[in-house]
Amino acid sequence: MIDFTHHQSAHCENGVVSNLMKHNGFSISEPMVFGIGSGLLFCYIPLLKVNHAPVITYRALPGHIFKKFAKRTGVKMKREKFSNPKDAKARLDENLEKNNPVGLQVGVYNLVYFPDEYRFHFNAHNMVVYGKEGNRYLISDPVMEDVTSLSEKELEKVRFAKGAFAPKGHMYYPISFPEKLELEKAIVKGIKDTCKAMLAPVSFVGVKGIHKIAGLIRKWPKKKGIKTANHYLGQVVRMQEEIGTGGGGFRYIYAAFLQEAGKLLGNEKLIELSKEMTEIGDLWRDFALEASRIYKNRSAQTDSYNKVADQLDHIADLEKVFFKKLKRAV
Repeated sequence: MIDFTHHQSAHCENGVVSNLMKHNGFSISEPMVFGIGSGLLFCYIPLLKVNHAPVITYRALPGHIFKKFAKRTGVKMKREKFSNPKDAKARLDENLEKNNPVGLQVGVYNLVYFPDEYRFHFNAHNMVVYGKEGNRYLISDPVMEDVTSLSEKELEKVRFAKGAFAPKGHMYYPISFPEKLELEKAIVKGIKDTCKAMLAPVSFVGVKGIHKIAGLIRKWPKKKGIKTANHYLGQVVRMQEEIGTGGGGFRYIYAAFLQEAGKLLGNEKLIELSKEMTEIGDLWRDFALEASRIYKNRSAQTDSYNKVADQLDHIADLEKVFFKKLKRAV
C-alpha cells in the first residue's frame, strides 16, 4: 500500500490529476487543473452515440486535461494503452511495486461500487490505483467520499470496457517535475485556449454548438417523435449534470478556477468574471430542471421544447459575450 491521501472532487479527471500532484508535493486544486488544462468545452458529436443518443460533451476529450496541464506546467507524464490485459496488469503492478500510484481510464458500467443509477455505458471515467492487497487493488476514485477496492477481474473488466472511448487499459502518471510550477503563464495559456474553443467558428463547438442543440431541441419532437426526443433531451441533461461535472456543465468549477487565478495573478477582472460564470452556471441548472420536467412528463407548460430551447439560446448569447470579455482580460 502506497501512502496516498484521498481527496474527493467534483470531476474524476481533474481529481485524479490534483491528487497525483498533491501526492508528489504540489498543492494544486481541482479547479486549477481544470482551468490550466482547458477542460471547459461544449461540443455536439452527432456521429458518436452513447446510450443510443448523440454525444454532447461539456469538457475536453478524455486525457486532454492532464496532457495540457502537464505541458503548460512543465510536468512530464507517461501515458500507455494496451491490447493485452495481461500486459496492462503487469505494468500496473510494476508501478505499484515502485510506490508509484497511477491514473486509469475506465468504463463506468461495471464499476461495482457505483450506485446502480450511475452505472451506464460511459468509458471516460478516471481513478487512481494506489496499492494492492492480495488480489484486490486499492482504488481512490475522486468522485467517491472514501477509498474502495476492486478485484483483479473487476478492474480488468472496467479497464477493457468496449464501446465509445474504449479505454484499452489506458494508464497515466507523472514521471518528472520542475522545481517550481510556473502557474502564471500556464493560467493565461489555459484561458486563451478555452476562449478559442468556445468562440470557434464551427457549428458543433462552443457557443455555436449550444445554439445548434437549441435548434435541434425544437425539431426533435416532430422529427424523432416524443419518446426519442425525450431520450435525447435526457442525454443533454445527464451529460451536463451527472457525468462528474459538479453541476452546471462544469461552469461552477471554471468559476472557481477564475477566482483562484484572479487572486494569483492579481487580476480583479478575472474575479468579477468568476461571479458572472457562476450566474451562467445557475442558468444551466435552470435549463436542466425545466428539461427534466419535460422528459419525465411533468412539465405543465405548452410548447415546452421551444421554451427550453430559448433558455439555451439565451445562455449561448451570454457565453459569447462572456468569453470575449475573458479573452480581453488576459
